[in-house]
Amino acid sequence: MKFKTISPIDNSVYVERDYANKAEIESTLEKARLAQQKWAKTSITERTRLCLKIVEKLLEKKEDIAKEICWQMGRPIKYCEGEIKGFAERAIYMISIATDKLSPIDCNDQAGFNRYIEREPVGIVFSIAPWNFPYLTAVNSIIPAIMSGNAVIMKPSSQTPLSAERIFEATLSAGLPEGVFSYLYLSHDATEALVGNAEIDFVCFTGSVSGGHKIVEAANKRFIGLGLELGGKDPAYVREDADLDYSVETLVDGAFFNSGQSCCGIERVYVHESIYQTFVDKYSALVSQYKLGRSDKDDTTLGPMVNTKAADLVRQQTAEAIAKGALPLIDNTLFDADADGTPYLAPQVLVNVDHTMSVMRDESFGPVVGIMKVSSDEEAIQLMNDSEFGLTASVWTKDETAAIEIGKQVQTGTWFMNRCDYLDPALAWAGVKNSGHGCTLSEIGYEQLTRPKSFHLKSLS
Repeated sequence: MKFKTISPIDNSVYVERDYANKAEIESTLEKARLAQQKWAKTSITERTRLCLKIVEKLLEKKEDIAKEICWQMGRPIKYCEGEIKGFAERAIYMISIATDKLSPIDCNDQAGFNRYIEREPVGIVFSIAPWNFPYLTAVNSIIPAIMSGNAVIMKPSSQTPLSAERIFEATLSAGLPEGVFSYLYLSHDATEALVGNAEIDFVCFTGSVSGGHKIVEAANKRFIGLGLELGGKDPAYVREDADLDYSVETLVDGAFFNSGQSCCGIERVYVHESIYQTFVDKYSALVSQYKLGRSDKDDTTLGPMVNTKAADLVRQQTAEAIAKGALPLIDNTLFDADADGTPYLAPQVLVNVDHTMSVMRDESFGPVVGIMKVSSDEEAIQLMNDSEFGLTASVWTKDETAAIEIGKQVQTGTWFMNRCDYLDPALAWAGVKNSGHGCTLSEIGYEQLTRPKSFHLKSLS
């Protein structure tokens, strides 16, 4: 059975591939198992050499990969190379800490005993990647898993299938042994079946909350680890002492980069009443400067959404908010490409919003943001926590002490001050509530891709 990748740029078929059949899936699993047993015995030095080579090979193809990202999911071409550079940043950091973080833990504080804890690879890691950042999300699990001595099977989104092919090509060019990294094109049913397969030892999934529930259900009869990075409704709080121009510029980019299709993108903003109107005026003026158009054009700064269905969801949320009293600040007529029934959607900023509206409560994953006025830190904290999600949140202030105190009270996996929509590979990438379970990146990220094995050796001499 085949699937087709429809480009949101012009609704053309950009990629056509066959789903893997049962025999291909079984063969891939067998090769991965055999390869992993050998790969686990290689030194960290050798793993480091090969993984750095993989990164090098991908960087060599960054221009071609950028064009493919642009056409597969609609990001403006001028921003697409940044994804491969981000892949390299995260990969190189995780490679650089592997020797230290994967070394045995020495517990020798008792005479007559040799005690230590080794970190063994879990086995075969199944990495299920989304379409919105197909390389940046995949790298979070793939490189650390390989560095840990695991084999990896990647399942890319059918919207961005070429990401798996490019990573696979890079592993072959780098000299990674066959079977250590492989990929499969799978339907949803086949994906769930593979999660439940006895050969799979760990699953890394990035996607929707509903998708996360299906992964959990598929694994419910097995004692395997799951890493789930799910949805977000990430808030920002602009305090009265914020650097206004800097906050506006960064929060506009944080909300509208990639047409708002980012798990950690800004979807709601709370602004102190003393600067509220000035902030709103500056914010909406900057948003109005975006150029909506074909992603393959160099002057486009806002491309189409991934498909019309996704755009229609944002249209519905916006219409519902306006019907309940929200005020739209962006004139859609400024954006010629905006059209109902297409994935081309103009950006929108809404005020007079509240939490009875879907646009302030449910994930939008599109180019719309609501802005609310608040009178205190306490009110901002309450509103930021009034969500089923908790991936990232941010505060915009010159007062680091206040930022820390507020951050301690906000239910989130990552807390930013004067930054947003960024993933630092040195820090644990994790969510709370419906934003996920588990952790990738940082030294903690290696813990879920390995299992501890204790050695307790008593000397009789």
